Amino acid sequence: MAVLVGKKAPDFCTAAVLENGSIDEKFVLHKYAKGKYVVLFFYPLDFTFVCPSEIIAMNNKIQEFQSRGAVVIGISVDSEFTHVAYRNTPVDKGGIGNISFPLVADLSKSIARDYDVLCDEKVALRGLFIMDKEMVVRHQLVNDLPLGRNVDEAIRILDALDHHEKYGEVCPANWNKGSVAMVATQDGVAEYLRSNADSL
Repeated sequence: MAVLVGKKAPDFCTAAVLENGSIDEKFVLHKYAKGKYVVLFFYPLDFTFVCPSEIIAMNNKIQEFQSRGAVVIGISVDSEFTHVAYRNTPVDKGGIGNISFPLVADLSKSIARDYDVLCDEKVALRGLFIMDKEMVVRHQLVNDLPLGRNVDEAIRILDALDHHEKYGEVCPANWNKGSVAMVATQDGVAEYLRSNADSL
């Protein structure tokens, strides 16, 4: 599997269902996300099992993502028309309702290939990629099909990225927004561990 961290995120132009439910036949990642952090997540298929729980969990936290200057984008190997049907299916019937972020169509599976998350040439694994405002991938996580992701962890990573960019400090294990970070020197790590090693 390719590691994309540190590389420019592969761009794409394809159909997507936007936040308002309309279809954009030429949705361009780098254009849509210009100047924003990006949380791009792949999921296997519409109308399946773990997938709606992840999409709804992302949507439930959309204001937290937006307050951090981030856009959320979902993508699967379904068509834009299947995405519309998925949005139009009520949550209590297994659908996702009117979510507040785009769902990208990857019917050709070319985007899943570019991000190296295509499984057996059929569906995408649960890949999650966080990009900085220059569209460089800074975080990559790929789960197997049965394993749902933790949305709060994506928010934590965004906070860590933002903190590092603002203050130059690095964010140690289990760091959360508002916690003490670390100066990336031998003295810095020694000072941090003196006070925090027992609580890691």
